[in-house]
Amino acid sequence: MGCYDSCIRCIGAVPYPSLLATLLCYTGMALFCGCGHEALGQTEVLIETYFAYNAQDYAVMSSFIKYFQFVIYGLASFFFIYGILLLSEGFYATSAVKQTFGEFRSTQFGRCLSLTFIILTYILAFIWLVVFAFTAVPVLFLFNMELTCHTINLLAETSPIINQHGWICMDARQFGLIPWNAVPGKSCGTTLAAICKTSEFHVTYDLYIATFAGAGVTLLALFLYLATTTYNYAVLRFLGRKGIR
Repeated sequence: MGCYDSCIRCIGAVPYPSLLATLLCYTGMALFCGCGHEALGQTEVLIETYFAYNAQDYAVMSSFIKYFQFVIYGLASFFFIYGILLLSEGFYATSAVKQTFGEFRSTQFGRCLSLTFIILTYILAFIWLVVFAFTAVPVLFLFNMELTCHTINLLAETSPIINQHGWICMDARQFGLIPWNAVPGKSCGTTLAAICKTSEFHVTYDLYIATFAGAGVTLLALFLYLATTTYNYAVLRFLGRKGIR
């Protein structure tokens, strides 16, 4: 057997769906963890500077941010290990292994392991769907804030009446970021328009968009993992019924 034939057989043994899911998972988690960690820090600065002057008003949010930043470290480590395990399971279960090495053992333990990965991945996909929806909240808040600022700027350019746009406000309390008794809790008119022009606002907005995209890519990877692990389990069951044990 020549070197070329050996390379072709080795390449054929690669479980490409599992490999693609792993790359998507690592890319999504890198975006989610890296950008999410920075976005949370920027959010605290944005809230305490413009929406809550009293430290007690954003104390709960500040504690949540610090807690979730530590959770992000754990998520990054967990998904790194879990991705390696699923990729290894893909190498084990792919039918190309049988064609390459001649002997393929479909054991009861292997089928049980594949079924375990299916159940765990299904649970993770459901949990991550909730996380994906949760990451949309700050994106929605900042998008509405930018849209409101755009409206204020248009009114300021087209209307000669002073302070006509003073009633247009953005209330952070409506999104649950701070309690209802927070002062001022909202920003209106030209003050709000000035906030939208700051670097803190634009950096925070971009980071949350990247975080939201990273959560979506990770969710896509989990769905792809579900498809590959289910297929791998079906292959192992088929081989078991054929007597290849």
